[in-house]
Amino acid sequence: MRNPIIWPLLALALVGGCAGTQAAPAAQPERLTVQVLGTLPHDTSAFTEGLEFSGTTLYESRGLDGQSALTAGPAGQAPTARVALPSPLFGEGVTVLGPKLWQLTWQDGFAIERDSKTLAELRRVPFEGEGWGLCHQPDGRLVMSNGSSTLTFRDPQTFAVTGSVDVGVDQLNELECVGDTVYANVWKTGTILRIDAKTGHVTGSIDAGGLRTPVEPGEDVLNGIAAIPGTDEFLVTGKLWPTMFRVRFVPESAPKGP
Repeated sequence: MRNPIIWPLLALALVGGCAGTQAAPAAQPERLTVQVLGTLPHDTSAFTEGLEFSGTTLYESRGLDGQSALTAGPAGQAPTARVALPSPLFGEGVTVLGPKLWQLTWQDGFAIERDSKTLAELRRVPFEGEGWGLCHQPDGRLVMSNGSSTLTFRDPQTFAVTGSVDVGVDQLNELECVGDTVYANVWKTGTILRIDAKTGHVTGSIDAGGLRTPVEPGEDVLNGIAAIPGTDEFLVTGKLWPTMFRVRFVPESAPKGP
């Protein structure tokens, strides 16, 4: 027989326990902007799809049918290595893991593994869907975007899917990993999102739209984020832009000059 006193107390305890375990609402993303520290020249023929430093070498993956390529060399100088992608391949994001790197293709259905020094192709690994941005975390795990709101995690050796998170913002494009944080450019905007890769939560929204205002004829959208090793700075550029900007991401209220 149910005890008429114990059961109401137990119900209250359960309600209180459930209320105590409810997840707190996610904090609003911090609003940030870019503090320009300097500039470097950028090849205006480069339809930038991926940008990443490995040591002092800057890798750039370039898109467009018949113009897709991968280059490597000192930032702001002529590349010391270059390889073209045969038409109709369309190059996309790139990330470097020691002696090897991965370069995405857009709608061609495979990623290309390359030698990171010579850029020579080693193999092609098929994947489903489109390839947009690519970076890697400290443990080597790859993070990939496909133009949706999803970040997909992949094995650095096999390129197999190992998990995913939904960010809640569509058209995530070029990616840059810094520890457990992923910076993602939102296509056709001047916005870069700072994302917690463990949860998919957007922790910061960076307004970089003023870097090229107004955009000159022949230029395209912001796309290209490379963390500068050993600093809190980034190189940011766009498709067909003449300039790469060395920047910090700072609160909107902070001074914008060097």
